[in-house]
Amino acid sequence: MGSYPALAFILLFSATLSLSGDAGKVLVFPIDGSHWLNMKILVEMLHSQGHQMTVIRTSTSWYVSEFSPHYTSITITQEHSQNIESQDFMTSFLKRSIEIRRNKGSPWAFVDNYRNLFNLIRENQVAVAKLVTTIFENKTLIHELKETGYDLCLTDPAFPGGVLLAHYLQLPMVFNVRWLFNGEAHFAIAPSPLSYVPQLFSENSDKMDFFQRLDNIIRHSILVYMYYYVSNPPYQAVCDHYFGSDVTTMSLIQGADLWLMRVDFTFEFPRPTMPNVVYIGGFQGKPSKPLPSDLEDFVHSSGEHGVVVMTLGTLLGDLGPEISEIIASAFANLPQKVVWRHIGKRPITLGNNTKLVDWLPQNDILGHPKTKVFVTHGGTNGIYEAIYHGVPVLGIPLIFDQYDNMVRMKSRGAAEFVDVTTIDVEALTNALKNILDPEKPHKQNMLKLSQLHHDKPMKPLDTAIFWIEYVMRHKGAAHLRTESYQLPWYAYHSLDVMAVLVAFGLLIIALVWVSCRCLIGSLIGIKKSTYKPKNE
Repeated sequence: MGSYPALAFILLFSATLSLSGDAGKVLVFPIDGSHWLNMKILVEMLHSQGHQMTVIRTSTSWYVSEFSPHYTSITITQEHSQNIESQDFMTSFLKRSIEIRRNKGSPWAFVDNYRNLFNLIRENQVAVAKLVTTIFENKTLIHELKETGYDLCLTDPAFPGGVLLAHYLQLPMVFNVRWLFNGEAHFAIAPSPLSYVPQLFSENSDKMDFFQRLDNIIRHSILVYMYYYVSNPPYQAVCDHYFGSDVTTMSLIQGADLWLMRVDFTFEFPRPTMPNVVYIGGFQGKPSKPLPSDLEDFVHSSGEHGVVVMTLGTLLGDLGPEISEIIASAFANLPQKVVWRHIGKRPITLGNNTKLVDWLPQNDILGHPKTKVFVTHGGTNGIYEAIYHGVPVLGIPLIFDQYDNMVRMKSRGAAEFVDVTTIDVEALTNALKNILDPEKPHKQNMLKLSQLHHDKPMKPLDTAIFWIEYVMRHKGAAHLRTESYQLPWYAYHSLDVMAVLVAFGLLIIALVWVSCRCLIGSLIGIKKSTYKPKNE
C-alpha cells in the first residue's frame, strides 16, 4: 500500500517531463478588437496544452491585457492608438458610412464609400508599419526575441506587422486569418474565379448574372488599387529598408506555412482552396453556461413567446437616437421579451418588454432554449455563435464585410436583413415577425446549418491546435505550400507560354501563306510559259 503514492508520484513526474518536452514557444502578434477575441481563444488553448505563449501588445491596446495567466506580454510603446481601437472614431466612421449609403444610387456615393474606407485603412497601416519599425530598431528586444528560440509566430495578417517580424526572426508562420490588407484572404493564395467567387463589398452570392459579374470585377480592381496605393506602401517601405527591394509584403504573406482560415463552408460559398489552408470557422463556439440570475429571471418570464436578443458588437453599439427609437418601437410591437445591448441614450419609445444592458454573455444567451431570434450587425463571431446554437438571424449590417456576411446567411435561408439607411418601424417589425413565424423556414434552415457545422470528425478548435503543433513538430509545413507566389504574374497565368504558342502559330500561318503564294506564283509562271497562241 505504501508504494502506491510513490508510484503515482513517479507517473505524474514522467507525465510532466513528457509534457514539457513536447511544449513549444509561440510568439503571438495579434490585432486588437474583435480579432483579439478570436486569437485569445487559441492562445488560452495552446497554453492549456503546455506551450509557452508570448504576446506582443501596444501601450495603447484596448483588449489585449498586459497581465494574463495564459501568456507573457511584451508591451511596445505607441504614441497614438490605431483608429479601429477608438470607439469615438468608429462611431464617427459608422455615421459617415451610413450617410454615404443613403445616397447609394449615386456614383459619387460609390466613390465616397471607398474613399472613406481607404482613409481608415491607410491610417491603420501607417501606424502598424511604424510599430514594426520601432520593434526592429529596439536591438535589445530583437536580441531577446532571437535568443528565446520561438518555434513559430502566430499572427493575424489583416495588418501584417506580425508577418514582417516573423520574417525578420526567420520563424515559421501560422495565420489566424480571414482578411488581408487587400481583401479576403483566399484571393492571395488560391485560384479565385470572379465568375462565381464574390469579392469583398460586392454583396453578391456565388450565382451572379452578367451585371453582377461586371460589378464583381470592378470591385476586385478597386481592391487591387487599394493594395498597391493604400495598404502596401507603408509596409513595402519597411521591406525595402530591412529586407531589400526584392522582398514584398505579399510574397511574405504567401510564404506562410499554414493558414487557419476562420471559415466554415456551411456559411461560406464553395470555392477553390490550397493544401496549407485549414478551415476552423466557428472555433469559438462552445456550450452555453447558466445566465446571471437577473438575466435568467427576465428570460424565463418570457413564457412561450421566448426572447429576442440584440447586440451590434463592442465598437458599433450606438446607432444614434433616431435609429434607436425606430428599433425600440419595433421591439415594443412584439409579444416576445427583448434583451438589447445598447450604448447611448435610453430610447423614449422603449417598451416594457425590452431590457437594456451594457453587456451580455452573448454565447450563453444564444444557447438558451428560449432565445428565438438574434438581431446582429452581421459580425462573423456572432454569426458563427448563432449557427452553433441554431438561432435564426435578423441582420442590420453596418460596415465592412457585414453586408456580405448577411448575403451568405440569407442565401442559406437562415436569415433576413434590413438596410439601416431605410429602416422604419413597420419594416423592422415585419422582418422580426417573419423570422419568428413558426410557419417560416428560417428556424429549420438554421438548425440544418447547425447540424452540418457540428458534424465533423474534429472540433474546429481541436483542428487548429493540431495543425499549430504540427508546424512546431516539423519546423514548418513547406511541403503543403505552393511555390506559385515566387512566379512573376505573367508566368503564373502562363501568358508567356500563350505568347510563344500564339507567335509559333502565327509563324506557321505566315510560312504556309508565303509557301502558298510562292507555289501559286510558280504555277502561274509555268502556265504562262507553256501557253502557245493559235496563230503559232
